[in-house]
Amino acid sequence: MLKATTAFAALALSLTAVPASAETFTITGTKGTKITAQAVADFSEPWAMTFLPDGTMLVTEKTGELFHVTPDGKKFEVMGVPKVAYGGQGGFGDIVLHPDFATNQMIYISYAGGRGASSGAEVDMAKLELNTKGGGKLSDIKRVWQQTPKVTGRGHYSHRIAFGPKGSPHEGKMFISSGDRQKLTPAQDMRSALGKLIRLNLDGSVPDDNPWADGSQGELAKTFWSIGHRNMLGLTFAPDGTLWSHEMGPRHGDELNLIERGSNYGWPEVSNGDHYSGRSIPDHDTRPEFNAPEAWWSRSIAPSGLIIYSGDTLPGWKGDALIGGLRGQALVHVDINGTSASEAERFEWGERIREVEQGPQGNVWVLEDNGRLVKLMPAG
Repeated sequence: MLKATTAFAALALSLTAVPASAETFTITGTKGTKITAQAVADFSEPWAMTFLPDGTMLVTEKTGELFHVTPDGKKFEVMGVPKVAYGGQGGFGDIVLHPDFATNQMIYISYAGGRGASSGAEVDMAKLELNTKGGGKLSDIKRVWQQTPKVTGRGHYSHRIAFGPKGSPHEGKMFISSGDRQKLTPAQDMRSALGKLIRLNLDGSVPDDNPWADGSQGELAKTFWSIGHRNMLGLTFAPDGTLWSHEMGPRHGDELNLIERGSNYGWPEVSNGDHYSGRSIPDHDTRPEFNAPEAWWSRSIAPSGLIIYSGDTLPGWKGDALIGGLRGQALVHVDINGTSASEAERFEWGERIREVEQGPQGNVWVLEDNGRLVKLMPAG
């Protein structure tokens, strides 16, 4: 099913200015909603985080460090992270708990790997062994996927990970975003995993119900769930089992997409942005055979990090998307109504937002690109 496109004009922001060093501060959104923010810890180039069942969290740093962090900001290093290819956009990426983490203590990590001039995204599963004094190590590391082919350059790895919810048709399935590595045309090439959304079983094997599992498009295409993507830095399931992703456009044209089986999202044939050189790209509405975004931004927010909020702590956000903005320097609240989406409000405090997660008590936690871990709560 192809969808109508929702365009967003640039918003004039009138928000509370906050010193970067403030520990607790108030943020006022574009519609007047106030939230309280508390700076909890500092990191060096943080990229992703995930919460453990006890309310503590794991935080990755792009250079290859992993930390076990308490809710009040105490940090303990976890050793045993594989060597990463650090540089540009490359390095340590996502971290997600195995769906049965409570019984098997397994996690999944993504990172840029490779030797020499060529690199690519890789995903490993490992056992998390924490000690009673904080920190710990990774053991029993096993490769479950790697981006094929490895290519030159240090951009657009994507490597976000999401698991199908229990009780959904995707239970026991793992989705991995595989960026186009700034090579453009491989996103439409069924012989390349670049610019694709990958769907695997938890052990890395290929599900027999994937769109091209019959081998008609080759062995590599058996792993594809959708194609025609650019750089997907947000990937998450909604409570109703639908899968959402956002991706950075070239020069503007950032997208929020409802992901559908076997669909082609058009990159680089169409985009609501243009090439950085200024060369025009046909808009989505010129090529109806491609799946158009549910929402897009005509002034780039550079989206990174994505959740569908499911808590009750922050009223009015339940069931909606929260997106971190790098260039937009904001947390963007997007109203989701079935298969339609539109920006509801934007919260800016002058920092690039790298990652967004929901905490166990329903608060929202963000990682700023400058290194701060910040907890967002209801005002007052």
